Amino acid sequence: MLLGLQLVGVLFALFMLYLTFLHKKRNEFTATESGFWTLMWVIFTLLVLFPHSVDFVIKGVLNFDRTMDFFIVAGFMFVIGSIFYTYTVLRRTQKKVETIVQKIAIDNAYKSKK
Repeated sequence: MLLGLQLVGVLFALFMLYLTFLHKKRNEFTATESGFWTLMWVIFTLLVLFPHSVDFVIKGVLNFDRTMDFFIVAGFMFVIGSIFYTYTVLRRTQKKVETIVQKIAIDNAYKSKK
């Protein structure tokens, strides 16, 4: 069963590496962003292939019984953090759009009175 999950994990990481490459090629990622994501997917691949390499931290320091429990908790934390970050960026963008729309409306009202 573990080999099947490892295969799926490696295929996922390879797919994500390919997407990272495409975004870099389209100039949607800077070199730093591309390097960061490439490093993340390589680390992910290594963790999938060698999950016992982090047992000393997960079981010894963090006191998780199984490595998979740690990855599930870490995954939830990552998803919740990503959602929060996306929400804050969305709110910031929404406020900027509101400010621009208000400024345009005031300019149009001023021009129509002339």
